[in-house]
Amino acid sequence: MDIEKYLSKFFNGTKNPSLKVMEFFMEEFEHPEKELKTIHIAGTNGKGSITEMIAKVLINAGYTVGKYMSPHLIKYNERISINNKNINDIEIEELINKINPKIEEYNSKNDTPVTLFELETTMAFLYFKEKKCDFVILETGLGGLYDCTNICKPIISIISNIGYDHMQILGNTLPEIAVQKAGIIKENSNTIFVSQEDDVNKVIFNTCKEKNNDLHIISEKDIINYSYDKNYQKFDYKQFKDILVNLKGYKQCINASIIIECVQILNKIGYEIIEKDMKTALRTIIHKARFETISKEPLIIYDGAHNEPAIENLKNTINMYHKEDKKVYIISILKSKDYKTILKQLCTDLDIIYIFTSGNDSTRYVEKEELLKTAKTYLKIPNMFALDLEESIREVKNKYINYTTFVIGSFYIYSDVLKFISKL
Repeated sequence: MDIEKYLSKFFNGTKNPSLKVMEFFMEEFEHPEKELKTIHIAGTNGKGSITEMIAKVLINAGYTVGKYMSPHLIKYNERISINNKNINDIEIEELINKINPKIEEYNSKNDTPVTLFELETTMAFLYFKEKKCDFVILETGLGGLYDCTNICKPIISIISNIGYDHMQILGNTLPEIAVQKAGIIKENSNTIFVSQEDDVNKVIFNTCKEKNNDLHIISEKDIINYSYDKNYQKFDYKQFKDILVNLKGYKQCINASIIIECVQILNKIGYEIIEKDMKTALRTIIHKARFETISKEPLIIYDGAHNEPAIENLKNTINMYHKEDKKVYIISILKSKDYKTILKQLCTDLDIIYIFTSGNDSTRYVEKEELLKTAKTYLKIPNMFALDLEESIREVKNKYINYTTFVIGSFYIYSDVLKFISKL
């Protein structure tokens, strides 16, 4: 079977909000989701880092951990893994053969066909059940309430942060978006939430109260004795001292605090995770495409920041580690994103070299000429250029070898950027 060809037939987007398809599949396959110990993660940013952190902690503690995340960076199989070993093509084909008759049955009786994400999520549930995972870490794809993953019954729900993204689907105000994220909060369970604006907090607090759900609040005031160097960030959180985090940027300390709360909940409900395993995981965690150094000569750092809060976090992190560097920004932005707001945030420095690209697919990305035109309305400087993605990497090698280059705006060009760098 040509797996890529088969998957390409499915709609890879959003449709009217409903869990109808997932309810159908779970019923047909005898509810695999009910047999899994799930940790469910929603939030505008940080889901990927939290997923990687908690998975590494649990693997260090000796558990078998299924992980379902998106997007993939190089190969589709990255979306479904167990103990960081990706599902292989043979296993994907076996799952497709099992699910496909049910897809045909559903599509024959309904006007709106099964989407790619609905297929993927069903594959993940079946695979994790078959492999008898001790835990399953699920990232929501979009929102929470009507996300395919929300068919699960989590032992812990995590809401990392709530910001402006996918507003055409989730709502135009933070409280409206919070309602969607709060959809992953379930009856008689546990929720971890990073405290923010009062009107957002109120949505989460009320939802937990209605569902008899124990709420565990992450507050920045509990992160103390903070310091950092080029290798680690270090802090204390409540009774836990000298926590080292290998990932860059202060937001990762907040994410690590979420992990600490998660471990405490798991220990309280009967699992065993020692502090040493947790600390080792946080100290050694690696998360690709999140402020990742992908080339040392020239120095190129990749970060998939693609919405307002993520860009703000990226700028803060750049100032922490590279404030005095001469800098180049290579920027690609999907058409589905608020590219004008992103450019307004990024185009603030007279000394930065800005290179705009159309990503790796002109049908999905804002045209480089449009990015350049828009950027010039925010910052009138001569050092702005519109180039193809490969040409922009070549330009860095030829002209800006002594600069620090940041590739910003999308996860979906990661593999192409690595390929182009390998040619340098």
